[in-house]
Amino acid sequence: MNDMQQKLLAREIRHFMIETISKTGGHLASNLGVVELTIALHSVYSSPEDKIVWDVGHQAYIHKILTGRQDRFHTLRQFEGISGFPKICESPHDVFGAGHSSTSISAALGLALARDMDGLKHSVVAVIGDGALTGGMAFEALNHAGHLETDITVVLNENEMSIAENVGSLSKYLSRLRTDPKYFKVKEDIENLIKKIPGIGNSVARVAEKAKDSIKYFLVPSMFFEELGFTYLGPIDGHNIVTLKDVLRRAKNLKGPVLIHVVTKKGKGYKPAMDNPDKFHGVGCFEIETGEMISNGSRQSFSSAFGEAMIDIAAEDPKVVAITAAMADGTGLGDFAGIYPGRFFDVGIAEQHAVTFAAGLARGGYKPVFAVYSTFLQRAYDQVVHDVCLQGLPVILAIDRAGIVGQDGPTHHGVFDLSYLRHIPNIKIMAPCDCSELKAMMKYAVQAGGPVAVRYPRGAEEDMPFRNKDRSPLEDGKSETIIDGKDICIIAVGNMVARACRVAAKLRDKGIEAGVVNARFIKPLDTQLIEAILKKSSVLAVLEDNVISGGYGSSVLEYINERGIKAKVKLLGFPDEFVPHGDTGSLYRMYGLDEVSLYKKLIEFVGGGKAIGF
Repeated sequence: MNDMQQKLLAREIRHFMIETISKTGGHLASNLGVVELTIALHSVYSSPEDKIVWDVGHQAYIHKILTGRQDRFHTLRQFEGISGFPKICESPHDVFGAGHSSTSISAALGLALARDMDGLKHSVVAVIGDGALTGGMAFEALNHAGHLETDITVVLNENEMSIAENVGSLSKYLSRLRTDPKYFKVKEDIENLIKKIPGIGNSVARVAEKAKDSIKYFLVPSMFFEELGFTYLGPIDGHNIVTLKDVLRRAKNLKGPVLIHVVTKKGKGYKPAMDNPDKFHGVGCFEIETGEMISNGSRQSFSSAFGEAMIDIAAEDPKVVAITAAMADGTGLGDFAGIYPGRFFDVGIAEQHAVTFAAGLARGGYKPVFAVYSTFLQRAYDQVVHDVCLQGLPVILAIDRAGIVGQDGPTHHGVFDLSYLRHIPNIKIMAPCDCSELKAMMKYAVQAGGPVAVRYPRGAEEDMPFRNKDRSPLEDGKSETIIDGKDICIIAVGNMVARACRVAAKLRDKGIEAGVVNARFIKPLDTQLIEAILKKSSVLAVLEDNVISGGYGSSVLEYINERGIKAKVKLLGFPDEFVPHGDTGSLYRMYGLDEVSLYKKLIEFVGGGKAIGF
């Protein structure tokens, strides 16, 4: 395929992606920005013999299209369709799975060393964005790669965006490299000058080399990547296929680590995405002509309720500050950042730093709230244990996207947080069943005086059957009884409460008096209420949107066992496996957590017989 044909291909791919993603949803802006880069990569390198490793993976759609998955692209992120991220079981071209950021250089380096030890000769390329480069893991890998001096190419795609606009000194550094043409002219002139110095002995040569370094440091703002041991090439226009191919071929023939700095425009080729790259980073269905999102309903989302709560709390308490890891709008903190810019901190994609940074703020007398997706908090587990909980510091973890999140799949489902947090001493964990309860829990959390985690799901709150009834006020460590029942009690966690109420109503239609309890506090466990429940009925079900292993239900069983209480208990949650991608309705049905399946399971559990109807 010649250069002109590849340019036409780039145009066709953009049109194809916009058409498809407008119907399926997905990561649009990031993929529109890497069309030419991906075509160039696959022109120069022979995948899957040559290994192309994508960071995060939300920019790998074109890679999927070019490697034989165009015919299935309409199933993107759909239940039993192709994944929105690289997945090694999906294609041999997906060399390494991704979904979290800053992993590509480490993985590529491992692949490169495996190649070397096996005596093979293929190329290994890591593609990483400037947003992902803020993650500490990327720097650890750069440092190690420079030390090992093995052949590896890192393509740094700078589009000045991760999800929100990139922040920090690294972003400014890359911008300076991109915008200052004097850097490259001076660098080239110095190297030519040094080459012309006649070699008149080793001592003079050593002096010349030192002079070269000194002049370089004097005239050039920074030689960061070269000092790490990389040959630096760039910046390159990431939308010029001819130039990209030339530079990639040059890199392929160089020895040792090479870093190619590519500059692209996120959302290129689709004006709404170029104008609002953060909005079109991850989108649902939208109208192509206008770029307007197709609404799924008007009920308030948990993220927006959290954002409102933070503004209200900050107005009352000047010690409350907010932290995000490149997710200001996604976590609902956009308005907070505008109202309280001096109390808002975006640390970039650096969750580990965010948690310890919050711990430092807490030690300094502030009340930091770190808003983070459940799946990304996993990356800061050690910091939560050692820097926050061990020291008992008043850090609030606002854990968004708890439970299943749908089409983004196993790398993004938040079904482990109760299990990885519950066993840590000193922490309190809460789960609201609706937005009003979330706001009350946030007010409680900033006054708690110690580590607190509040976890809540993606999207809008569900319609609560008891919404207009009197609700019990939030009390420290106490659950809420919503429906009394003597035949069985369902203790439900967070957004599963509404579902439990609807199932209980159907059970009552069959003559089974089912009660419902809103757990509210995962830790500490409301042991008094559990004992009171079991005095009425020895039949108990626990419903949670977490894995069963180590979750809230496990804590209930542990207490019952410790007390020697005889009870019949059923745990309802996700099994010991990774939940695939797909719409949430299909996923709940797959695991028997939809209302019909729950009704059938519980009526059998109570009566030992088969359920009839719903």
